[in-house]
Amino acid sequence: MPPLFDEPTLRKLDRLALVAAQARAGQIKGERRSTKRGTSIEFADYRDYVHGDDLRRLDWNIYARLARPFIKLLEEEEDLAVHVLLDSSRSMDYGEAEQHKFRYAQRLAAALSYIALAAGDRLTVRQIRAAPAGALPGEGYGPARGRAHTLRLLHFLEDLKPSGLTELDAQLRAYALESRRPGLAFVISDLFSASGYHEGLSALQGRGYEVTVLHLLTPDELDPPLAGDLRLIDCETGAPQDVTLDGSLRDLYRKRVRAWQKEIEAFCLKRGLHYVPVTTDVAWDELVLYQLRQRGLVK
Repeated sequence: MPPLFDEPTLRKLDRLALVAAQARAGQIKGERRSTKRGTSIEFADYRDYVHGDDLRRLDWNIYARLARPFIKLLEEEEDLAVHVLLDSSRSMDYGEAEQHKFRYAQRLAAALSYIALAAGDRLTVRQIRAAPAGALPGEGYGPARGRAHTLRLLHFLEDLKPSGLTELDAQLRAYALESRRPGLAFVISDLFSASGYHEGLSALQGRGYEVTVLHLLTPDELDPPLAGDLRLIDCETGAPQDVTLDGSLRDLYRKRVRAWQKEIEAFCLKRGLHYVPVTTDVAWDELVLYQLRQRGLVK
């Protein structure tokens, strides 16, 4: 299996930052300006110098070695909490090669997470799924901060395997209640959840999260290349359904999928959530580097 990232892609992501519509109090400054002054002497991380920074905070030893100016970050400054919530249920195990839904989701989660780490944000990554037998629910990574965590983050994401059921409402509500630092929350999911998603997303927003829903589907799920008498098997529950798929039924299916997406979009718009429909035939780096920038979610 190819790696999640190559070096040129990492360099492109290095220049990006996640955008919060509202300033949020944090603990370490990262790339975001604060009205507070960091007076702690406990070192936290570095960031690139920008015009207007206090030159007393410049690390002259690093400048002498690398000929690049870096500013020391101290523990009393502010950062942004970033939460990447990745659906790793069995329904995500669908598609082939580069269009495999969970592999695509892993790369998208890795990209958003790396941008957060590179900017000095406080990152938490969490699986959202009902735990299968013998597995721990809610396995996750973080909180972590700084580029030094990149390799461990990528190993964590690489090791994830889709399994179990999706119960978005219960899982998102539980996460909203247990997390101590609201901030940006990116929910990466196909939203195939019998219990729905409304209450879970509302719970996140009610706890102060700025929520982005990245609704991930394959082209086959939007327009299935099937015909004839079929027995369809629910990949999560194993429940069978016999259907005869002809042209008119395919048209009805496509209409209902579009209506479902419009319903989700309308819900998010009403609540002030960001909704991004994603199909796996769009290159994941194009989605991050161009489409999310156009929507103002990264800069």
